[in-house]
Amino acid sequence: MSERPPISPRSPRAALEPEQVPPPPKRSDRARNPLVIAGNAIITIILVAMIGTGGVYVYGKQKIEAPGPLQEDKVVNIPARAGMTDIADILQREGVIDNNRWAFIGSVFALKARADLKPGEYSFQRNASLRDVIGTIVEGKVVQHSVTIPEGLTSEQIVARLTENDIFSGPIREVPREGTLLPETYKFPRGTTRDQVIQRMQQSQKRVLTEIWERRNADVPVKTPEQLVTLASIVEKETGKADERSRVAAVFVNRLRQKMKLQSDPTIIYGLVGGKGTLGRPIKRSEIQQPSPYNTYIVDGLPPGPIANPGRASLEATANPARTRDLFFVADGSGGHAFTETYDQHQKNVAKLRTMEKSIQNDTVEPADDAQSAAAATPADANAATGTTPPTKPAPPKKPRAAAPPAARQGAAQSVTTPPPVVQQ
Repeated sequence: MSERPPISPRSPRAALEPEQVPPPPKRSDRARNPLVIAGNAIITIILVAMIGTGGVYVYGKQKIEAPGPLQEDKVVNIPARAGMTDIADILQREGVIDNNRWAFIGSVFALKARADLKPGEYSFQRNASLRDVIGTIVEGKVVQHSVTIPEGLTSEQIVARLTENDIFSGPIREVPREGTLLPETYKFPRGTTRDQVIQRMQQSQKRVLTEIWERRNADVPVKTPEQLVTLASIVEKETGKADERSRVAAVFVNRLRQKMKLQSDPTIIYGLVGGKGTLGRPIKRSEIQQPSPYNTYIVDGLPPGPIANPGRASLEATANPARTRDLFFVADGSGGHAFTETYDQHQKNVAKLRTMEKSIQNDTVEPADDAQSAAAATPADANAATGTTPPTKPAPPKKPRAAAPPAARQGAAQSVTTPPPVVQQ
């Protein structure tokens, strides 16, 4: 057994006195070194900064990615030369961001996007976060507006449409050459200059024309891509039905092969009004034989240039027309045309159309109350327009007014149509 130390008796007073606490150890000279003290302070500051930065990062990340206040998709225009604070004000005013614009500004700095903010018209989605909003602006995802240019318009008419469209900016320095623009649906951002639109349409036309010219039927009697565009523009103006284009093209191709005049009414109109495109009335008899470089009742072969801007479909149809022997076509009264190989059959189709027109007039016009009204309804102008409809109430002994004598109108597109006549294209 181990020995225990002997117990020394203490007086009651000594037992009540607390034992003396040993003094604290002395700090070493190293702990009192100023470098150590400074180092400890720096470490403390760094730790506090790290904790604070982490907190700010977590808060900022939540703020940047939190859903925004926008209740529905909205298009907002950011003008050119708008600064970061200007953009913040615009977005706040439009309700894209909340009232704390400094959150947007801080997010721009956090994402290092200040130098990449771009002007333009942007579409922001419902509840778009700050990250989404800034990303849309940085990536330049501007709204694209669809602009459709119909087939068959002249260059002057296309320029007028672009001038009236407030999506575009700037003037058009000059009207492009006829047939050099491709009618199509394009997409442009707001503010695109009108000259840029023209350039894009010209580039598209060159590209499409080159592709079609390479795939053309070698038997088509056109020598250059420009002649193909000229013939396609006539086809474009003669019919708006997709399933007729190749057959209409075949009629004109067959006529060119047989050295026949094309005799197309739209060429007469272009010779009279040029780029305006629309005569505003039917063609008069006197105008059918009126000399003009574009009047294919007078000139042989193709006119000197296009009479409109044909679309891709008409270019394709002209480069690869249907294989037929048709030389004539006339309106069939239902929106299409009747095609024939011989003039005799063509005249029969013309007679059918005249009978149909007369029947329509008799079914839709009420009889005049007296002889004076009947007389007023008879034709007053001997120079009747091509394709003019019969008088409102023809007198019984009179026949419906013919557009022109058969000998003068043996063309491919004899414009005797139901109202309005084809010549109004």
